[in-house]
Amino acid sequence: MKITLLLITLGIGTTILTGISYLRKGKKTTKSGLKKAIAINVVSILALFLMGLIPDIAFAAEATQSTSSSASGMGYLAAALSTGLAAIGTGIGVGQAGSAAIGAVSEDSSILGKTLIILGLAEGIAIYGLIISIMILQRV
Repeated sequence: MKITLLLITLGIGTTILTGISYLRKGKKTTKSGLKKAIAINVVSILALFLMGLIPDIAFAAEATQSTSSSASGMGYLAAALSTGLAAIGTGIGVGQAGSAAIGAVSEDSSILGKTLIILGLAEGIAIYGLIISIMILQRV
């Protein structure tokens, strides 16, 4: 995994440095030139990813031989999903309730406390997801 991340970072870094050198030299690019550059970047980053993926597959094969069961892995996955999905739900809830609360408070500042309670209820979803993930991790 480290090799893959290093190679991808190297590819992204060279892409950024190429763009900076084009800006400093003042080169004018056409639409077809940009399409070629994007195609070259995508192909090179894909190649770097595949080169880094080969050792990762070998390490994964060794790791699967040493594991006794996948029950603990499923427990970790369930804990991650409960926290992640609860956080996504909280983001949606706070986003909608927060924008409505800002509009309501701008019209009438006396309802600030009520809007904070509604936002707190929306944030409670993330806390419930975290509690569920802690309960799952205690059983793993």
